[in-house]
Amino acid sequence: MATSQPLAASAGLAVLRQGGNAVDAAIATAAALAVVQPGSNDIGSDLFALVWDGSALYGLNASGRSPAALTFETAHAAGVPASAALGGAQADAVSTMPARGWLPVTVPGAPAGWRDLHARFGRLPFPALLADAAHYAEHGFPVSPSVAHYWGRGLAAVRSTLEGRPEHAEWLRVFAPGGRAPAAGELFRNPDAARTLRLIGETGAESFYRGDTASALVGFAGGTGGLLSSADLAAHESTWVDPISVRYRDHEVWEIPPNGQGIAALQALGILAGFDRPVGVHEQIEAMKLGFADAHAYVADPAAMRVHPDALLDADYLARRRGLITDKAATPEPGDPARGGTVYLCTADAGGMMVSLIQSNYMGFGSYVVAPGTGFTLQNRGAGFALDPDHPNAAAPSKRPFHTIIPGFLTRGGDAVGPFGVMGGHMQPQGHLQVVLSTVDDGLDPQAALDRPRWYWHAGRSVQVESGFDGVDDLRARGHEVTVVPEPAGFGYGQAIWRTASDGLVAGTEPRADGVALGY
Repeated sequence: MATSQPLAASAGLAVLRQGGNAVDAAIATAAALAVVQPGSNDIGSDLFALVWDGSALYGLNASGRSPAALTFETAHAAGVPASAALGGAQADAVSTMPARGWLPVTVPGAPAGWRDLHARFGRLPFPALLADAAHYAEHGFPVSPSVAHYWGRGLAAVRSTLEGRPEHAEWLRVFAPGGRAPAAGELFRNPDAARTLRLIGETGAESFYRGDTASALVGFAGGTGGLLSSADLAAHESTWVDPISVRYRDHEVWEIPPNGQGIAALQALGILAGFDRPVGVHEQIEAMKLGFADAHAYVADPAAMRVHPDALLDADYLARRRGLITDKAATPEPGDPARGGTVYLCTADAGGMMVSLIQSNYMGFGSYVVAPGTGFTLQNRGAGFALDPDHPNAAAPSKRPFHTIIPGFLTRGGDAVGPFGVMGGHMQPQGHLQVVLSTVDDGLDPQAALDRPRWYWHAGRSVQVESGFDGVDDLRARGHEVTVVPEPAGFGYGQAIWRTASDGLVAGTEPRADGVALGY
């Protein structure tokens, strides 16, 4: 198994040693990550997962919906200038959803996701899978260097906007004790989170959606301006979905269908697969731009999408998009298919089961809202809604927003190669693309693929690359505005496990974080 925190990986490995399977290990790891890496995910997160049961691949969309009281008019009235936004599906809107406070809070899907994965595939008792996470929360854990760094940086960036606001008071008490973030190696305790985790385990997450935790969330929302209601929580359910894929060379690449942005990676790979000439980083960037243009125009809650995912992956449509790529950098528009701050983990077991799982607050600590007595931050996934009334992703009641988090899976001729993922907002499809190309085209093992310097495109012709990246001069000659960035945070954190030809397993973990790959 592989993930970004050794303590979380140890929790998953302990479950495997106790006779649990890969799904049990994934749940234990995910719950532990919610405790030991709280600036990236939490109990109040959303979750997506791909599960290979040994012969078939299953997808779980455990993302939550907006409160029923969130109207477009309410969201639009609270909008902030687009220039202040951090990017997303609403890039062309006049204004964007606020990122902090109650308004972007959607129903957390992670607790139900853990429960539903366990109900379908789990082996050990559900409460046992959350035991290590609860232990870390109650008795404390040493904060790792990367987590401490970004925890402190995140607090410094938002402190002035949080202080004096009642909805943020409990976050400051829990996650900034004494007015500061914990230092690397410092023991951090969160006993309220331990209680919440034990209640989730004992009640099969009923406490979270209909019991004590739900009451705490709704009561705090009512007193501090939130829209979340008991009906919103009680109505939440995960959705089992059919994964979507494209063929790249002799492999199949799989993603969760919308409301996630995984389809952008599939489009880019489908575009690149059709070239009859060698392609380099320039073509990769241009193909990724085309995928993002469509994802940001069309991806939304599946019930609101006006374009079926199959149309975006249609071979003729991808060929038309491929034809737009020249030898110069461009700024593409969405096509017309109708014509024709996350954590990631992966696990595998001896029985052939494999799991690709991702969960996230979004934008660091999410909303920075913590209900007293619960110990966890609520996500701010509603910040992904568009404030354009004509957009399929427009803010609306009881609706799933555009999602950045995407688990990936690779097969070859229908047989499992393994799970992979790269977290990091807008970076995620780009990371998926680069890991797949490094694996399929260049034959790299998971660790070498993750070690390779990455590129990152966000908007226009601006491209960031890591130190040591080859080809900067060529990209600049083609019109890309390239910046070499020493800070690794923007390039995502990835993990991967591949099955070898001899039915062994080889894992890789992110060198840019505190990650570890473990097995026995």
